[in-house]
Amino acid sequence: MSRRTASRRALARIAASRSRAPLALAVGAALAAPLAFVAPAPASATGHYTVTPLKFTLEAGGRSCTVDADLYRPATVDAAHPAPAVLTTNGFGGSKSDGGTAATGKAFAERGYVGLVYSGLGFGESGCLISLDDPKIDGRAASGLVDFLAGKRAADDGTTVDYVTKDAKADPRVGMIGGSYGGAIQMATAAVDHRVDALVPMITWNDLGYSLDPNNASDRGVPGAAKWQWMNGFYLIGEGQPLLEPSLDPSRVNSLTCLHFVTKACETIRTLNSGRYPADRTEALQEYARSVSPVSYLPKVKTPTLLIQGQVDSLFNLSEAQATYETLKAQGTTTKMIWQSSGHSGGLTDPASGELNISEGNLETSYVGKRVLSWFDRYLRQNKGADTGPAFAYHQDWVPADSGPNGTYATASKVPALSQKLYLSGDGKLVDNRKKVARGSREYRNWLIPTSHSESSLAGIIGLPDPAPHDTKGTYLDWTTEPLTAPMDVVGSAKATLKVVSPRTERVQNSGDAADKLVLFAKLYDIAPDGKKTLVHRLVSPARVPDVTKPFTVSLPGIVHRYETGHKLQFVVAASDDAYGGNRGVKPVTVTSAPDDTGTVELPVVR
Repeated sequence: MSRRTASRRALARIAASRSRAPLALAVGAALAAPLAFVAPAPASATGHYTVTPLKFTLEAGGRSCTVDADLYRPATVDAAHPAPAVLTTNGFGGSKSDGGTAATGKAFAERGYVGLVYSGLGFGESGCLISLDDPKIDGRAASGLVDFLAGKRAADDGTTVDYVTKDAKADPRVGMIGGSYGGAIQMATAAVDHRVDALVPMITWNDLGYSLDPNNASDRGVPGAAKWQWMNGFYLIGEGQPLLEPSLDPSRVNSLTCLHFVTKACETIRTLNSGRYPADRTEALQEYARSVSPVSYLPKVKTPTLLIQGQVDSLFNLSEAQATYETLKAQGTTTKMIWQSSGHSGGLTDPASGELNISEGNLETSYVGKRVLSWFDRYLRQNKGADTGPAFAYHQDWVPADSGPNGTYATASKVPALSQKLYLSGDGKLVDNRKKVARGSREYRNWLIPTSHSESSLAGIIGLPDPAPHDTKGTYLDWTTEPLTAPMDVVGSAKATLKVVSPRTERVQNSGDAADKLVLFAKLYDIAPDGKKTLVHRLVSPARVPDVTKPFTVSLPGIVHRYETGHKLQFVVAASDDAYGGNRGVKPVTVTSAPDDTGTVELPVVR
């Protein structure tokens, strides 16, 4: 078998496996949808709306390219009876024809909205390079589509619209919805075009630098541990498109060393894969990653925003949505947040549990769906009496689905604060009183190969089983509570304060290459009475320690989890994780505990 044939078959397996892979989310635009590009059909009537394929030639990032779109027009809408519009696009690797993306257009057209569904730049039959939802490129292109909805410009075939509700001349009433790659584009668009009236970003990022190279230590200026599986999976999807679609638009070709991405994206991937972090590369990496991330342009976003993030998501965890939420709220932008079950790593999509599944048309019967409809009702239809719900809501997977879609969700005025402190005892116990801490010290060390496993993002994509999370003896330390005497609900992000001793790290950590600093992985397990261990949502928290001679804090990914009566909570610090980059060289680490000097774990406990 030739290398080209093998690569083609590998990509075909990725595409074919989308229906069963954890990434194949039913919430709308999944991150890596099938790489099967469907030719546009002529205008057709379906139920109570028509679908018209359109092309738009736009300027984006210094290139002229075509954007492929479908216009969904409800039968009841005309110039005398205008309606607001909903704009949506696909997740990474997908197109306007993906099941979830097309279903979004259909769902809102059936509910009386004009829909414009398009393939993002560099995907489907749209041209231009993949530019990671850059507001200066992807955002500007989407703004051109808003011009079309405003009647300010025509499609390439001369089609115009005069039936979208307007707030003013050339200012259409338009909202956006979509997931992952189709989520960040909403904030990028709103940052450059204030005509957008409502946003519903789902399972998307706040800071791509953190998403792909997370450092959960207190000093985020130090690079973290690269998510080599996630980032190279996306890189393969983006660069390998000609193997499945050989006749690509020439505007989608960059260079031999960076086929379909913008050059800085390829340079970022190469830096992360190198495992080296000299100061100049680190600065360039972080500067670029932030420039294409909401973290850099949220001050320009004034549009009411309903954030929906998935609890089962090792790519864009709950902390990303919380960071966006807190920034928008602090600057006075209207915003609310929902933590649903499903994310890029799996989770519930059962409509009975309150989860949104647009493909099944459960907008009116799911908790999340009703919240979305109310958001658009308030900000697109301008129904001032529409109840947009509480500031914060979260799915509880321990509540039976037969309690009804609303019963599985709890609500709060804000994300719970840290409220319970536990102490790391020298005998491996996790205790609730500093006086119970026993003196002692324990050591772990990393091997030259990863020895802990949390989640394989690649296994599901290619249809392989993902083994249960595990740690190898001698390469991690754990601290465990006594069996709980009552249920304990943790909602939000825990924080650990640690002090470690690592002379080998201390000798090299100031070399000028951040790769010489110590990397560790913090995580929370749930241990059942029968001894079965569960890594909560398979989430881990990589941290590259700024300075091993000083105490440091590690923020753990946000979770929503009930520790049942009789269960134990276990805090683990591991030397490695096979889904991430890790330490350079073997670095023995000692953790010492004493009543007057010990590490802590703080938890946001609501019960």
